[in-house]
Amino acid sequence: RGLEIVWLADPVEKFFLQVQGSGRIRLEDESVVRVGFGGRNGHSYRSVGREMIRLGIFEEHEASAQRIKRWVRANPHKGLKMLWHNPSYIFFREIEGLHSSKGPLGAMNRPITAGRTIAIDPDIVPLGAPVWLEKDGAEPLRRLMVAQDTGSAIAGAQRADIFYGSGDEAGEIAGRIRDSGRMIVLLPAQRARALARN
Repeated sequence: RGLEIVWLADPVEKFFLQVQGSGRIRLEDESVVRVGFGGRNGHSYRSVGREMIRLGIFEEHEASAQRIKRWVRANPHKGLKMLWHNPSYIFFREIEGLHSSKGPLGAMNRPITAGRTIAIDPDIVPLGAPVWLEKDGAEPLRRLMVAQDTGSAIAGAQRADIFYGSGDEAGEIAGRIRDSGRMIVLLPAQRARALARN
């Protein structure tokens, strides 16, 4: 129907582009196309990592994006079937006019910032709210962040996904982070009282 933006050769990268909801696609002529969230098919997100843990493929602490990618590539037939566990499908739109130094567009249709943006459940945390985030683990963090994005895998209170930036190195860091922590949403007193009454 002429609605396609690009065709991706790698189903594993396609899957993780779906999970991320935005990305940069390098074409054969070395040009780059930026895509962002355009819509979804209405099916709920189901975690492939959780399913792999349930099946005993990985232990809880092992199911990072990088390990899932390696396993799927090492087991192409089983791996592709595993990726189909998630029935949610994201449709993309081409993002034009955004400088290459800017991050992807978040749910507020503004570029998000590496190390300062979190994706949240907007039913719990208002978009645009400042959030004090604390986490321990191998890479402790105590930082003021801004709730600028959402994600179908992020549901409920005290859940967030930190945007670490674009590229392989940022992906490696983000794939390792699975720490518990604490979020404090900062709101004007009047708004906080109104929400507390509901």
